[in-house]
Amino acid sequence: MPGFARKLLAFAGPGYLVAVGYMDPGNWATDIAGGSRFGYALLPVILLSGFAAMFLQWLSLRLGIASGRDLAQACRERFPAPVSRLLWVTCEIAITACDLAEVIGAAIALKLLFGLPLVAGVAMTALDTLLILMLQRRGMRYIEAFVIALMAVIGACFAYEMVCCRPGFWVVASGLIPPARMLRDPSALYISLGIFGATVMPHNLYLHSSISRDRSALLSMHGKKDAVRFSTIDCLAALTVALLINGAILILAGSAFHRAGHAAVEDIQDAYRLLSPTFGAPLAATLFAVALLAAGQNSTLTGTMAGQVVMEGFLTLKMSPALRRLLTRCLAILPALVATELAGEHGAAQLLVFSQVVLSLQLGFAVVPLMMFTSDRRLMGAFVNGPLTRVTGYGLAALIVVVNLWLVLQALHG
Repeated sequence: MPGFARKLLAFAGPGYLVAVGYMDPGNWATDIAGGSRFGYALLPVILLSGFAAMFLQWLSLRLGIASGRDLAQACRERFPAPVSRLLWVTCEIAITACDLAEVIGAAIALKLLFGLPLVAGVAMTALDTLLILMLQRRGMRYIEAFVIALMAVIGACFAYEMVCCRPGFWVVASGLIPPARMLRDPSALYISLGIFGATVMPHNLYLHSSISRDRSALLSMHGKKDAVRFSTIDCLAALTVALLINGAILILAGSAFHRAGHAAVEDIQDAYRLLSPTFGAPLAATLFAVALLAAGQNSTLTGTMAGQVVMEGFLTLKMSPALRRLLTRCLAILPALVATELAGEHGAAQLLVFSQVVLSLQLGFAVVPLMMFTSDRRLMGAFVNGPLTRVTGYGLAALIVVVNLWLVLQALHG
């Protein structure tokens, strides 16, 4: 057992770095909308989304360990230059869109906690560059420890919220079998697709393959099998935490708003204002905002790292972390400043939704190449996908592409 624990600790960490992308402010918006409008009936969608994320991140870590390449490097080597450049551009757009969601989420949290105007909160998010640089200079383990600590803060905050709302085990369990009418409700279908389509962060697939590759460099075949085994445990444990937090957000919205007749709550700030009066617990709203700030800060860290992996993998171009961070953050801050200055809270909320649409549109460009590479025996060797994995993966890729195209068409039609 001590040997098992040592190996598990050696490969622990990457799963938590990517898990934070599954609880970013964009996920909060869709989970709150689903819970307030339909109670617990969309919990199966949360479960399906979580399992899909686990499957895709598992494929990503196997690619990095087995091939010695991350997803961006494999795309550059296997695809013609125009295709590779297109994939790079779409991934950079997705990273910027994700950073935009983190900027808005952090600004909203700062407003809720300290009363800062949204414009000032957006500007202040640029300061996290200093924190990221400090952690990167100390090494990856410090970043992983910081991410895990923030995840613990988020988990503790929602544990308190669950104590406040007291949803009841059997009532929540009943939500795992939604009524047949939900399948015929267009608004339920739309929110369900929104939860599913915005769950998997495309840049996380690039990041996970890179971190896993670095952890398993120069290992023998037996060592790589151990690396896949322990990295899989790390990934599943971390994403289970993300799944539970997403479920907690939806359950909280169902308990606080749906049961109280506030079915129209879809905005994070509205949720904050209603929490404490509904539960009669002053700390409920404050801890909700603290968890939002921690979630936004966590996702910011991994977005910066993913940007470095993508740029180096596709372009073989290295950029200093400071310059890379400032570039990505400026591209995210400018539209956020304009939207909040011209349209206030409503503009920020609309921009948050728009960022999730952009992320959804890009996802297929990452999932399809991932399936192609992990199903290639020349690249993966003994770790190539089996028949069941191929069928599941390509089926999931097709579903993601169809769902996200439908979401984009719906967004374009208002």
